[in-house]
Amino acid sequence: MREAAGLKARGIGAPPVLKGQDGEGSVQVHQDETMKIEGAKVFSVYGKGGIGKSTTSSNLSAAFSKLGKRVLQIGCDPKHDSTFTLTGQLQPTVIDILKEVDFHAEELRPEDFVTEGWNGVKCVEAGGPPAGTGCGGYVVGQTVKLLKQHHLLEDTDVVIFDVLGDVVCGGFAAPLQHADRAVIVTANDFDSIYAMNRIIAAVRAKSSNYKVRLAGCVANRSRDTDEVDRFCREVGFKRIAHMPDYDAIRRSRLKKKTLFEMPDEDDIVMARAEYIRLAEQLYAGTDPLSPAPMEDREIFELLGFD
Repeated sequence: MREAAGLKARGIGAPPVLKGQDGEGSVQVHQDETMKIEGAKVFSVYGKGGIGKSTTSSNLSAAFSKLGKRVLQIGCDPKHDSTFTLTGQLQPTVIDILKEVDFHAEELRPEDFVTEGWNGVKCVEAGGPPAGTGCGGYVVGQTVKLLKQHHLLEDTDVVIFDVLGDVVCGGFAAPLQHADRAVIVTANDFDSIYAMNRIIAAVRAKSSNYKVRLAGCVANRSRDTDEVDRFCREVGFKRIAHMPDYDAIRRSRLKKKTLFEMPDEDDIVMARAEYIRLAEQLYAGTDPLSPAPMEDREIFELLGFD
């Protein structure tokens, strides 16, 4: 009855067929033109949960900073642990800080929600809504809005969004509205590649209305890359970096440091060089890849075992 009354009040006889502006079947609100990030190169990092996105993002931010770039890293995860190796500690989230001022954003100063990390990297933890409530897209939107209001994006060369897990709902796909390139962190195993395939589909959907394109994938925590490379050949994708399963990377996380702050051990030096190479490649510009995601059954047949 309530639905019928609402429809009558709006002068329509039946619920509208929803077709959003962000792809067929989407009901997500299209990005406000005033919220575009201009002037900086923007990258969104995605991948299966626990695959090492934050480690990759933070070391990539550090690498960009070593190249002399002004870097801003935005963690998009309720755990707010994206930037702790850059700052040495967990940072409060934008949403928590906004709650403290009853969402009166005009009362905030940049230092309330931005922390300077290693080598000048600016760090922001967007956070996320409480479990089971709200939408991550709102959180990302509020964070970008705050950054623009305080003109913090005007002095930035590189923005990195570190996005939780392989969630591809409209909310946590929101960073794709801002990104120039999406980078997928994967590993040489079935589950990681399966997640990568879903993310490829999400980016492809966003690319019909936004400038975002795929840059490629980073094979992380993997001694070999044969399965990743086989998948890439099949769908028309590209591996742009390889980070072996160095124990030094695990130890850097425990010490709350990026690899660039660790002692000059052989593994660490090699890993740093790979991150620098990746940063140079991304900043110079990568080909806009548009791979065709596989059906679930096709991946099982390609990578599954009898």
